[in-house]
Amino acid sequence: MRPPPALPVELKGVSTCFGKTWIHKNLDLAVSAGEVVALVGGSGSGKTTLLRQMVGLLQPAEGEVRLFGETLGEGGRSARLARRRRFGMLFQHGALFSALTVFANIAFPLREFGLTDEVLIRDLVLLKMAMVELEPEVAARMPAELSGGMVKRVALARALALEPELLLLDEPTAGLDPDRSAGFVDLIRSLHRSLGLTVVLVTHDLDTLAALASRVAVLSEGRILAAGPLEEIMTVQDPFIQRFFHSERSRAALARAGESR
Repeated sequence: MRPPPALPVELKGVSTCFGKTWIHKNLDLAVSAGEVVALVGGSGSGKTTLLRQMVGLLQPAEGEVRLFGETLGEGGRSARLARRRRFGMLFQHGALFSALTVFANIAFPLREFGLTDEVLIRDLVLLKMAMVELEPEVAARMPAELSGGMVKRVALARALALEPELLLLDEPTAGLDPDRSAGFVDLIRSLHRSLGLTVVLVTHDLDTLAALASRVAVLSEGRILAAGPLEEIMTVQDPFIQRFFHSERSRAALARAGESR
């Protein structure tokens, strides 16, 4: 009998400490292939910290982070690079290189991982731009010439450049007006379905969460307070969950999401 496939993300006993302050303590979380898991929590609960630990930008004080069944530092250089190709990350403000064109930003991971065929690089960059609904002429622009929505799309194209299986999103709709936010959510939802992605996102936006997440993990008091489908989470009797999910604004956002599905 074949063993079950390794989980895209698995956190075991993760604890995080900054100075004398513990942000997480003995936290566990597992994300299955194809899921869209939203991390929510109050300010200072360590949502973005947890996302950065998943990709090795931060190290937990205790515990283990595993991607695709392997710890982030496991194996030699070639094994680590192969694992790195399997995920992409969209940072909250895009994190584009300001001195590089849109084309060069998207091409950056391709070149970093050793691709030297400039014709192939061009074709791949234009393909990724088309996937995020950017016209080819945008390739020559500088990040300072882009709207907030276009910055998000360029950053998403760069995150998808290496054709990852796992996509991590930090506040993907932050700073966007409602129309652009809805359009970006539709794009992520479409890419998730067409590419078979596993997605982990941090968001405080109920419209984004309700439209995308198949499962919600709530961070509170240094741990995962609850994890499950949105409908189950809303039944949990906890002060943060009641405030976050049961306000008038929250109910309106959830109703909109229900109408769009």
